Amino acid sequence: MGKETTFTNRLAEETSPYLLQHAHNPVDWFPWSDEAFEKAKKEDKLVLVSIGYSACHWCHVMERESFENQETARLMNEKFICIKVDREERPDVDQVYMTAVQLMTGTGGWPLNCFTLPDGRPVYGGTYFSPEDWKAVINDLSEVYKTQPEKVLEYAEKLTQGVHSSDFVQVNTKAPEFTIDTLKSAVRKWSKKFDRIEGGTTHAPKFPMPNNYLFLLQYGYLSKDEQVNNYVKTSLEKMAMGGIYDQVGGGFSRYSTDMLWKVPHFEKMLYDNAQLVSLYSEAYQAEKNPLYKQIVYETIEFVTRELTAANGAFYSALDADTEGEEGKYYVWKKNELENLLGTNFKTAVEYYNINNYGKWEDGFILLRRHSDEYVSKKLNIGLDELQKQVKDIKSVLFQAREKRTKPGLDDKSLTSWNALMLKGFTDAYKVFGEQEFLFAALKNANFISGTQKTTDGGLYHNYKENKSTINGYLEDYAFTIEAFISLYEVSFDIQWLEKAKELMEYTIDNFYNTENGMFYFTSKKDKPLISRKMEITDNVTPASNSSIAKSLFMLGKYYENEKYASMSSKMLNNIKDELVEFGASHSNWAILMLYYTMPFFEIVIMGVDAEFKRQELSNYYIPNKILAGGTQESHLPLFTDRHIHDKTTIYVCVNQFCNLPVNDINDAVKQIDELLGG
Repeated sequence: MGKETTFTNRLAEETSPYLLQHAHNPVDWFPWSDEAFEKAKKEDKLVLVSIGYSACHWCHVMERESFENQETARLMNEKFICIKVDREERPDVDQVYMTAVQLMTGTGGWPLNCFTLPDGRPVYGGTYFSPEDWKAVINDLSEVYKTQPEKVLEYAEKLTQGVHSSDFVQVNTKAPEFTIDTLKSAVRKWSKKFDRIEGGTTHAPKFPMPNNYLFLLQYGYLSKDEQVNNYVKTSLEKMAMGGIYDQVGGGFSRYSTDMLWKVPHFEKMLYDNAQLVSLYSEAYQAEKNPLYKQIVYETIEFVTRELTAANGAFYSALDADTEGEEGKYYVWKKNELENLLGTNFKTAVEYYNINNYGKWEDGFILLRRHSDEYVSKKLNIGLDELQKQVKDIKSVLFQAREKRTKPGLDDKSLTSWNALMLKGFTDAYKVFGEQEFLFAALKNANFISGTQKTTDGGLYHNYKENKSTINGYLEDYAFTIEAFISLYEVSFDIQWLEKAKELMEYTIDNFYNTENGMFYFTSKKDKPLISRKMEITDNVTPASNSSIAKSLFMLGKYYENEKYASMSSKMLNNIKDELVEFGASHSNWAILMLYYTMPFFEIVIMGVDAEFKRQELSNYYIPNKILAGGTQESHLPLFTDRHIHDKTTIYVCVNQFCNLPVNDINDAVKQIDELLGG
């Protein structure tokens, strides 16, 4: 304990769990601040911008090897001004220097270490450095800056120009024209990287990219592409049965280090689990696979238990490491399992692969390879008996694991990630009808719309210790707008749709680029960085631009707002060519293109049984739609001339042209099927 408090730096005043992890390093860390750059200018020193996050395993390794080493810290303090950044608090800073490092090295990741001029322009960088390499970089770079400053300045100028132009979006001056052939071409190119045996991509590491599978699920269903459908099913089943999924406590780890979804990188992030709840809920709606339902319920149970605050906010992450060892909390010894499980051990061996397949280092990762039906036949026990035993096994192991030291919790709440989880709860409620899911969604929506609202109608990005801080980024607005629209669709409470529209107007006022029709990641109210970035390509979370474009489309339908519709169309048109070439990194854009290339339904349910009919409709998979309704008339244009009758009435419309109203959901679904060519 004494070692930890020998040194204290400025990070001790911060609230970020990641920054606090470094508060007792011998490195003289600054948080991101004007003070740090002013000191660099005054002393004519290069700046180290070191970026990571609290659950990052290799961030911890580099801290132990280099940042806690007094000799290394002395060199860093002597030769540089050192800044620590939590990438989750400051994604804007992370975007700038991640782009710079990717331009320099061709790769990126965390920890991200980028050296800059005193004005913030990047000159050199990389990710993890071994202790020897790190000391060499410190000495060599400071020497070059001292002896050949003009060389460093020239390189910084070129690199900064590269950062500026990296996300340049050319305006597509051709009239928007979207066809299903565009998507077919994109999927055809993309499918060359499908691992059709194990799911996911044909290379490791494998990330569970929820938005990729969400698009492919919708595309496969709407275009009746059985090969794509089968690939999605394989991927979802293999992820759910692999070691990347916590078979005991629910929830997904960050990614798999191998091709088999076996060995995870053990941190559990809110944004992954939020999107996977949405994905598996929608996949269940389409396929009715009970495994998908199990994954949704167990993941929500994990989030509720481990990542939910009393005020309804969601925490950010659980660490990969426990007591300095990656995966220690999740891995089991064979003799430990034998002692805990007794007569059920034999079943656990077969069900969870406590054998060479499940072995990792000196323990076992619990994972599945076969269906319950297969295992019950192999063990020659009834399916009901197998499932009872598995339930008992999970209960015993969960209780035993609860006694272990838990991974560290990152207890800050980010508006963008909270909105993703809010949407996860609404999507789960829509499909499964569990009132607890709706209660959790409403509680979180009230947290965002209340606590995270700024006085001028905007959003804060961060919340911790009863303090809301950091002006919101485009992702905060984009994901919150989507979540509020989704919450309206499952509650028919018009306030959420109105809040979504208000936030959209704020976003247009503060983030819109009138030259190319896209949106900046940072508000015009924020202090400029060396480059004002745009987030265009979809990654582990959708790009904030693709999310905003989808919501503009939706709100354009709800409010019959031509401005919104035109903005959405222009944005999609701008990236159409990129979508064809790089489908996997434009999958959320591709979902939007599905809205344009397949019939898109406006479904209105009006009358005393509107909620009951909405629940009935949720038994059917209709990906291309907006839903409106209620027990009383509304000012929404969708409700015009559609009066409340004695019977609850359902209207199925496409582009404001409506079929004859019906009173039975089955009749409405028939109308939809006919329009889809079913």
